Amino acid sequence: MLTPGSEVEVTLVKQQRPGLSYPAVALRDDGNHAVVRAPWAGPPERDAGYVRFERGDVWTEHFWRDRWFSVKEIHAGDGRLKGWYCDVARPARVDPDRVTVHDLDLDLWLSGDRQTLLRLDEDEFLASGLPERDPETAARARAALDELETLARTGLGALLAA
Repeated sequence: MLTPGSEVEVTLVKQQRPGLSYPAVALRDDGNHAVVRAPWAGPPERDAGYVRFERGDVWTEHFWRDRWFSVKEIHAGDGRLKGWYCDVARPARVDPDRVTVHDLDLDLWLSGDRQTLLRLDEDEFLASGLPERDPETAARARAALDELETLARTGLGALLAA
């Protein structure tokens, strides 16, 4: 389990491209749901079209050991809620100093005003070959994306607070 206040490394393992590792601070861990906080770990600015990620953004990241997704709540440096970026991924592996997730290329974006809900990267998911190579995992990934969309429409608050 993660110890609140401890430094951890988050590693996102990607299927078709290099992954990403970055430092974070553990906020809580109940044995299933681990939460960390990290600054934006990408380039100084990245315009994704639906949101701009930039230096100073703060990501509160939620990982589960039994769910096929993670949820990142993103705030601008001034505290304004930008939205939630949700990754479909295998259940997280959480060690005392590391969180590792295997990304499955499907994502969901919900804007902070809850007016924009987008399913993302379905083309990357198909291009990964996962649906042909591992139909069972692909089916779980699609089910997780559907679950995320339902949660986004009904409110993520209860899930993130638990």
